[in-house]
Amino acid sequence: MTSTSSLPDFWAQRFTLGDWNTRASVRASTHTYLLPPDLEQQLETRHWFPPAFLPYLSHPSIKAAGQSVIHRLSANHLVYFLDYTTLLEHRIVNRSVETIVHGELDISIPLRMKTAALQLYTDEGFHALFSSSLAEQIAEHYGITRRPAMPRRITRLNALLNQAPERHKALAWFLVGFVSETIIASELLDVCRDTLVSSVQEMLRDHLSDEARHSRYFSEVFHYLWLTLTSSQRTFAAKYLVEIILLFFEIDDRWLKDSLHDAGLNSAGVADILAGLAGSPAVVQRARSGAGATLQALRNAGFFDLRSNQQLFAQAGLVDE
Repeated sequence: MTSTSSLPDFWAQRFTLGDWNTRASVRASTHTYLLPPDLEQQLETRHWFPPAFLPYLSHPSIKAAGQSVIHRLSANHLVYFLDYTTLLEHRIVNRSVETIVHGELDISIPLRMKTAALQLYTDEGFHALFSSSLAEQIAEHYGITRRPAMPRRITRLNALLNQAPERHKALAWFLVGFVSETIIASELLDVCRDTLVSSVQEMLRDHLSDEARHSRYFSEVFHYLWLTLTSSQRTFAAKYLVEIILLFFEIDDRWLKDSLHDAGLNSAGVADILAGLAGSPAVVQRARSGAGATLQALRNAGFFDLRSNQQLFAQAGLVDE
């Protein structure tokens, strides 16, 4: 184990969110995130959610159902995503941040790291607020009532965290936050490239602006932490990271099945769509595509300098041998 007191002083200068006081969306954004009065006109050329993220929209049975069904399915997906985001920010990411703020990781916490963590905690509370507000507006507009109280990914994350040994519990919480924040920044960047309903676009861009800083922050903290871990902690972290990353790319097949049925698709069409999205190969493919920032952060920290870690991730299909 490397003593944090022996680490170079320059580390302490890296743990900031930059000019957070003037750039964080909670401090600077003037957007209201209200649905636009010309919504129906916008939907002639804009989307609720990027079609590239919803490959099932290209299924023949959905295309045959018409544009109104496609809008409904896209809006339903967005509401689900926003409800999930609200829970993720409050219940998962901010709990992860608490391990840094309150010294639960058993390492020396530089003041700048703690201050930035508190700023990040504030950001995530605002992200939960505007995600919830926009979800409520869209759900009311379409009369969406089937909204899971606990999305599958949150349930799976909680189960995974509960299974972590008590001696590694704080580390487990931090690792989940690290993976979440590095994945969501990349995901939001891709989402924001599409032309979306104006209020959705504004909200996602504000979110992205914050999350880009959060991703860099969590990557730096992971690098700092990795240098301090014992051999047993590193072994736990490597195996746990594989599980977390793959979990983030599973689908909520029960919710999607209900969403497709509610839109009027028949059982055969629903089964065909789910078959193309479920299963380990599809999960691994999505993870390799979507977890690039997470994997790069691991490389930068020297994580893959350990041959055993490279082999472990290669066996899971996340990297090449």
